[in-house]
Amino acid sequence: MCGIVAVLARPSRRPVPDGDALLASIGELNQALVAAADDFHDVTYLTTLHQVTAALRGVDRQLHGQAGLKALLCLADPSAVRPAGLLARFEAEASRLDAAVDAIEKAIDRDAVRLAPEEQEQVNAALVALKDASWAIGHDRLGMAGRVAAMLERAQPRLTTADLAPLGPGPANLDGWWAVEVALSSLDRLEVRGRDSAGLHVLVSGHGLDVDAEGLAGRDRDAAYGSGSVRLAGGCLSFVYKAAAEIGELGDNVRALRAAISTDSLLARAMGAPGARVTVVAHTRWASVGIISEPNAHPVNSEERDRTATPYVVAALNGDVDNHIELRDAEGLDLPVEITTDAKVIPTLISRCIDASQTDASHTDGGRTDGGRTDGGRTGTTVDEAFLETVARFDGSVAIAASAADQPDQLHLALCGSGQSLYIGLADEAFVVASEPYGVVEETDSYIRMDGESTQGQVVVLDRSGAGTTAGMTRMRYSGTPMPVQENEIISAQITTRDIDRRGFAHFLLKELTEAPDSFRKTLRGRIVSDPGGPLAVRLGEDTLPTSVARALEEDAIRRVVVIGQGTAAVAGQAVAEAIRQCLPGLSVQATPATELSGFGLADDMSDTLIIAISQSGTTTDTNRTVDLARTRGAHVIAVVNRRNSDLASKAHGVLYTSDGRDVEMSVASTKAFYAQVAAGWLLAAGLAQRALRAPGRPSAGGPNGQPTGTGADRTRILEALRDLPQAMDRVLAMREEIGRAAAVIAPRRRYWAIVGSGPDRIAAAEIRIKLSELCYRSISSDSTEDKKHIDLSCEPMVIVCAAGLRGPNADDVAKEVAIYKAHKAAPVVVVTAGEEARFTNVGCDIIAVPATDPAVGFVLSAMVGHLFGYEAALSIDSQARPLRQARAAIEQAVSHDPERALDRIGADLARAAEPFRRGLRDGSYNGNLEASTAVRLESLLRY
Repeated sequence: MCGIVAVLARPSRRPVPDGDALLASIGELNQALVAAADDFHDVTYLTTLHQVTAALRGVDRQLHGQAGLKALLCLADPSAVRPAGLLARFEAEASRLDAAVDAIEKAIDRDAVRLAPEEQEQVNAALVALKDASWAIGHDRLGMAGRVAAMLERAQPRLTTADLAPLGPGPANLDGWWAVEVALSSLDRLEVRGRDSAGLHVLVSGHGLDVDAEGLAGRDRDAAYGSGSVRLAGGCLSFVYKAAAEIGELGDNVRALRAAISTDSLLARAMGAPGARVTVVAHTRWASVGIISEPNAHPVNSEERDRTATPYVVAALNGDVDNHIELRDAEGLDLPVEITTDAKVIPTLISRCIDASQTDASHTDGGRTDGGRTDGGRTGTTVDEAFLETVARFDGSVAIAASAADQPDQLHLALCGSGQSLYIGLADEAFVVASEPYGVVEETDSYIRMDGESTQGQVVVLDRSGAGTTAGMTRMRYSGTPMPVQENEIISAQITTRDIDRRGFAHFLLKELTEAPDSFRKTLRGRIVSDPGGPLAVRLGEDTLPTSVARALEEDAIRRVVVIGQGTAAVAGQAVAEAIRQCLPGLSVQATPATELSGFGLADDMSDTLIIAISQSGTTTDTNRTVDLARTRGAHVIAVVNRRNSDLASKAHGVLYTSDGRDVEMSVASTKAFYAQVAAGWLLAAGLAQRALRAPGRPSAGGPNGQPTGTGADRTRILEALRDLPQAMDRVLAMREEIGRAAAVIAPRRRYWAIVGSGPDRIAAAEIRIKLSELCYRSISSDSTEDKKHIDLSCEPMVIVCAAGLRGPNADDVAKEVAIYKAHKAAPVVVVTAGEEARFTNVGCDIIAVPATDPAVGFVLSAMVGHLFGYEAALSIDSQARPLRQARAAIEQAVSHDPERALDRIGADLARAAEPFRRGLRDGSYNGNLEASTAVRLESLLRY
């Protein structure tokens, strides 16, 4: 959950582009898109999309980096006075561009059926590329310029005429501001899965300022290296900004850092100097070793209590230095008591290594050192050597970024073990380093991935003079063996910032749930067709249903269908298998986890088997390995996947892309992919049936409640329900407040939970069980509604009953079971189809009524209610921890500032936190989540 960011850039040598010309170009492209949306006719439409996309990418390239920033802020002309006019005009044109792209998508939705299936997929891919190009300009380039402009606006009033005079009459040096904002923006994205503290360090060389200790106004005296600390080291100025708060929301820490940076006039003066060069190291922390506090927030520096004149180094760490205590004791490190993070040993040991060598070398050569070979013939240790020697001493899985004042134009990186990662983005005249690919993609889609596992440890040194190129990278193993970087190691990112933007939602899960109806619609786009007055049919092209598979179906050569996946994809596979079973009677249809098939279900000859492999990312290792094994035995393979160019797509004979072929999910608890996979499954089932039922003697099928679906008329009914389902999903999303109230009242008070369903709703129950377990950290039982053997009613659980789509006698049977649950003092929450509520009103349970739809797909709405219920339940349970977080924050704050008087200082703060906790204990709110022994201990401690 921690994240490292670093930025090392060289002064831009690219001419500042003409902003007015680029603005005019975007205007012309807008007009071309508007005209295209009004004249959608055939696949030649693709030409316009490709041309506009290519032109927008050209504009984006011009606006990249430091040169593009200067163009947007009108700083190419020394006489310009930072007018906001050009940036505002770009923003207005970008808004029109977004509207034009939306119009294009509406035109495609409206007229996609006029395209052949293969052409439809080409249009989908072209539309994704167009959205990426438009987003890059409107959000990445203009967003960067707007944020830098806001920081400059806050910093400028704090600069006096005397401060500005040394900058000369030319444009301000924006290179440092650009690097800082790149780091802040990347840091914000790396916080997606949690945050407690964050920090950003700026090392400025060439600042040209005559600053002594008095001019730092005491900012160099904080031994704990808290936010706002400044150090003079080796001719460089070192600034650090930190934020630490266990209680807060995503983005709070970065907002605090940005505010502190933009109001620091000394930093503005230092970075504004014409010769200033900036190196940025930043970090977002999820504490593992050391309390949550500013002193423990990374980056940390190399200072010890009685050794402040040693070579100055700062570092940030992901992972754990398992032997940090042994190293601290063995070297006799004299660390400030406030700093207890294991990361502190990293810069301190690097500094000691350099210092020991320099001291030894100076004794050998009468005091003369040059950081390398001395006149006496003895080799001194450079920063590079000290870094390599130090990181090789660490036990554990680590990712490290370090910056040294002795070598301000270099950045040092280390990676060792599994579970950590570092990506080196090759940006426009800059290196952008992050611990996840989405930390670099705002500035570049090209990166090198460090490998700390197969190499048993890897070090990379980045040099400013070659920033943005492999020539600026020196790589070696921990053993010291060189590993030159090759151009063919450059990876192209498969995502953009558009894929990982929260769009203003508090959490990715809620964003992705809200997007689920659109994802469902896009999966159906252009694939359901009909003749006037005729039945609906599904169009699957050769790329999805290859001729070899279609012919095998027609000739009755495929006798078995096996649907595989892992996790959520395996649950969606149950829905896909049920759809095929209804549409293709006579076939053996099985849904199983991929690992079960590879371990126990393979035969020597599988030429009569169709494998349908489901994966959101297309990189699921178990699924891909099973596909390889089945293909070598002659099986046919069709993939249902959400990513073009993924491993699974390349392994399959045919591919049915969900959504638009790149609908990324950031939440660990996948939701919208599940719905799109269900939609794809029905399309595939109907499409296979249309080909297979040409075979003579193929029987019809029976659907839920005895309704057949094997005929064209029955498939039409299901396909009509599929087309209407996104609207029903939107209506369920609108019920979030109602669902949230039920979750907040019931879920936190019940220790034991169960999920049940009948018929297709068993699929919903299985999916909800996974999500509630992931979101709320519960062990949850699941079973069919009528079979209660695996639900322990004696523990009086909360029971979510999935019954959407059930009618008549089946609904009556469920109502009887719910009455039994209630009689055993369980707390049932029943999801029913609107109009069926009367069966349950006398039972005394909570009822959530969803829109009516076909019984075959009603389980989709049960699943959506369950997903929302799980999200709201997790929020409610989390809110119960707030008083305890407040208590712990008060303790940590007191301990970090004055450990000796901590107990005297925290009494009032603990009393405020304790009262709501005690109220919750009295009214039973904690019954579902807090062990009695823990509650007693907490109450005793808080009272003491």
